[in-house]
Amino acid sequence: MGNVESSCYENHLSRFLPEEKTDIDEVFDTLSGLDGSGGLKTGKATRKAVTLAMLKARVQEALPEQMTFRLYSGMKSVDLTGKSSGSSEQIVKEQFIIFMSALLKGNVEEKSSIIMRMISSTEGPVKGKQIQEFTEDVITSVVHVLSYRNLLMGWNLGKTQDPTSGVKVLASQLLSELKLEDGKKLAGPPLMDAMCDQSTIANWVFQVPQISTFLSVIIRQGLLVLHSLPDQANDIVNLVPKCKGIKGSGFVSLLDIPSIIYINSHLPSELQHKWRLLFSSRVHGESFSQLCGQIINKGPCILVLKDLDGYIFGGFASESWEVKPQFQGDNRCFLFSISPSLMVHTYTGYNDHYMYLNHGQQTIPNGLGMGGQHDYFGLWIDSNYGKGHSKAKPRCTTYNSPQLSANENFTLDAMEVWAVGDLPESAVIKGKKSILDTDPEAQALLEMTGKSRQSDGLREQIEEDDDN
Repeated sequence: MGNVESSCYENHLSRFLPEEKTDIDEVFDTLSGLDGSGGLKTGKATRKAVTLAMLKARVQEALPEQMTFRLYSGMKSVDLTGKSSGSSEQIVKEQFIIFMSALLKGNVEEKSSIIMRMISSTEGPVKGKQIQEFTEDVITSVVHVLSYRNLLMGWNLGKTQDPTSGVKVLASQLLSELKLEDGKKLAGPPLMDAMCDQSTIANWVFQVPQISTFLSVIIRQGLLVLHSLPDQANDIVNLVPKCKGIKGSGFVSLLDIPSIIYINSHLPSELQHKWRLLFSSRVHGESFSQLCGQIINKGPCILVLKDLDGYIFGGFASESWEVKPQFQGDNRCFLFSISPSLMVHTYTGYNDHYMYLNHGQQTIPNGLGMGGQHDYFGLWIDSNYGKGHSKAKPRCTTYNSPQLSANENFTLDAMEVWAVGDLPESAVIKGKKSILDTDPEAQALLEMTGKSRQSDGLREQIEEDDDN
């Protein structure tokens, strides 16, 4: 290895802490010895090297086979000028370390160089369709490896929606940030046929940090390298929140794992570590009083709705819900759509109509709303539970969101609410009281309609489920 190449390799190596170097050395030694024949002859000496078969033997079922091949192509693309291994089918240690350094600790130029060859092993620009396939493979692999390694943090593929469609809509959302050199964004058929060079990919990787995060998880958990060091746990904690409150129920979420990951990434960082189920219409019943009883004084939360046309959408409330005739919340609130497209809509600064919750009033609307204004909300659930609207012509003034539901006025099919982050102290002190415990009128109304207080018992399960 020449001085320049040696210096380059040493620079990459120096990015790792001593304990990280030790871990990488051990993994490479294990990899290169998996079939007993790993070695590349250089002159009289035989150096340890890794083949595609060895990489597959290490990964086994932890990653889809296509992603294992993409990792191999990325490693093989590392050019060690002057090395006889340049065109070899085997990966030497320097290539392995530079690959790890570039993707885990490198800048966007270093990452994009390797990602180009993971997208296509052929030199030169790559097609938009190839980038789409790569992105879908990356998301699929993240869900797969987290499930395989039991790292879904309490989420269960059987208690969430099938991730297949979620993979496609998340990939589509991430690809929407892909811009050609002239700054033009592409979508649909024009994107599929577009030719993208390394600078385009570098800009995309910079604009879409999820790509780097996803690849980090795939490498660490797929190869079991640098995965057990304390500071590496943050990759998973920030990616998938702990799921609480679903133990012992027949609950199946309206969300899939890709949409959970995406929505969680838009929450304030201090709220990303935990989601707790507060309300599900399929578990707690279809009642506005029941909804209020479960969400009031529970801190920031996420509302997820599904209309009868299959559209899934919702909003993030940055503060505890309170029943009052004034708007509440702050500019951290946002609205979002999950299906048929995935998108987050943040505040515009036009007004402060972030959150609204009221009932029992004769002169102003009774229900739950986010954005817009009375009788013209970006998202509205009427106190006559089951009816709602999403009005935006052309856009919601508060969040710049379009109409979220299939029709402006919609009928609810299902709804769920998740508290995010830790419960506020006031919720812990007040314990398990609901609006029905403090509002005799609401309790009497519920009893008059012949509906039982379904929250009794269920609320205890949710609160006491903190350590599962």
